[in-house]
Formats: sequence, structure tokens, C-alpha cells
Amino acid sequence: MALDFLAGCAGGVAGVLVGHPFDTVKVRLQVQSMDKPQYRGTLHCFQSIIKQESVLGLYKGLGSPLMGLTFINALVFGVQGNTLRALGHDSPLNQFLAGAAAGAIQCVICCPMELAKTRLQLQDAGPARAYRGSLDCLVQTYQREGLRGVNRGMVATLLRETPSFGVYFLAYDVLTRSLGCEPGDRLLVPKLLLAGGTAGIASWLSTYPVDVVKSRLQADGLRGAPCYRGIVDCMRQSYQAEGWRVFTRGLASTLLRAFPVNAATFATVTVVLTYARGEEARPEGEAMPATAAAPSGPTLAQPSSL
Repeated sequence: MALDFLAGCAGGVAGVLVGHPFDTVKVRLQVQSMDKPQYRGTLHCFQSIIKQESVLGLYKGLGSPLMGLTFINALVFGVQGNTLRALGHDSPLNQFLAGAAAGAIQCVICCPMELAKTRLQLQDAGPARAYRGSLDCLVQTYQREGLRGVNRGMVATLLRETPSFGVYFLAYDVLTRSLGCEPGDRLLVPKLLLAGGTAGIASWLSTYPVDVVKSRLQADGLRGAPCYRGIVDCMRQSYQAEGWRVFTRGLASTLLRAFPVNAATFATVTVVLTYARGEEARPEGEAMPATAAAPSGPTLAQPSSL
């Protein structure tokens, strides 16, 4: 159990460092006004941020996900692993259920963390900035809006995370089985990277429109009076103003981010589990393949044991 949490923690750090610039672009594209759009697309957004704010502008709000996602990934992999063991049988359905349970539980941390991240990513640079950091943002939000303000977008986050994490672990399980990921395979790590990255893309595609709504709810009122009364009202107003394409805004940068982030996360988790568990990483009773009879180092854990 402790190793599940430790591996998830390391995977979270790796994923955040790889993917945060893409997330900054995604959020800015999602919440910009169509009446006066600031960016023409993903590449233009990247270029504008670097030109106006330097490369560090891409890492605005890094503190919140670095602290939050590190713990969230530890929680997700820990809960998923323990739920799967509690269900007693490693099947595709149980992988989905275990992933969905992990996704639902981590919303308690994920929602306030993403609120702070979104507001930091959208604030102006220089003396005009409203928040000094993630904690300051949450403190100011709590002072102005109370606990409800800190947890703004919680229902949307729950609707996004529960099914998407189920798809995440289900896709990873199906892909690792299909690719024949076995200990001793020379291509095991590339296969795990491919499976992890593809699972991340599948996860985002499954619930992306909900993520757009969540971002808009959490950014609402940041630059003027609040516009939305809730999830349904946000969807209705967004659709009426901008059509169905509004629910795919920022998708390109999200998918560009999803593959390397999730590949890095799963690869890091696998490596940590491999060197921490060694021989114990294989499911109990599983025979070692002949090709791995005399490994030069610790045998990589079976993906299903994650």
C-alpha cells in the first residue's frame, strides 16, 4: 500500500513538470472571450506567452498542481490499487470501477487546487497581479467567498474525474494486455510509455466538454461580474454564444499535453515500483518467464499490479 502511494507521488511530480506549460495554454484558450479573442490557436498562445511573459509564464500556477497533483497521484494510485485488491479480481470492469473510485475521492483535493491554478494562470503579470501564489489565492478566495468559493466547480470536477479515471485505468489495462507487456521484454518500457500516453488521451476525450465547463465556472467573476448560475446555465450560455465548438476549445493543447504527461507518469510509477518491490512486484504465484530467468537488475512490475 505504501509503495502504491510512493510511486504515485513520484509519477505526479514527473507529470506536472512535463505537462504544466500545455495546461496553461489550455486554460487560456478555454476561457478567452470570442468577442475579443487574445489568441488565434494553440501555437499562437504558446508564442504570445513566451514573448510577453518569458518561458516562466508557461509555468504560472505551478505551485498548486505540484503540491496538489503529487499528493493526488499518490492518492489515485493508492486508492486504485487497494480498490482493485478489494474487488478481488483483476478484470477490465474492475479496473474501470477502481479507477472511477480513485477519481471520485481525489476531487476533494483536485477542485480547490485547480481553482487556484486556473486563477493564477489567468492573472496579469507584474504589479497588477492579484495573487502571490497558490496558497494566497485560496486564502483570498476563502475570505471573499467562503468554503463554497474555494470549492467552486466541485460538481463539474466530480462529473469529469469519476468516469475519466475509470477510462484511464481501463484503457491502460487493455493496452498493456494487447501489447503483451511482460517482464523481460526488451521493449517493455516503450510499450508502457505508449500505453500510458494513449490511456491519457482516451481519458481526456471521454469527458473534455465537462472540463471546459469546469474551467469557465472556476474563472467566472475573475474579470468582471459572475455570469453563470451553475453547470447547466454555463453550458447553455456558452453554447448560445459560441456554438458546439466551445466545448472543444483548447483540446489540441490538452491532447498534446496528455500523451507525454501520462507516459511520464506511468513510466515513473513503474520504475519506482520496480526498484522498490523488486521480485515482489510480480503477482503472487506467477512464474518468471524463461527470458527473464537471470535478469541483470530488478524485474519490471506487471502493469496490472499497479
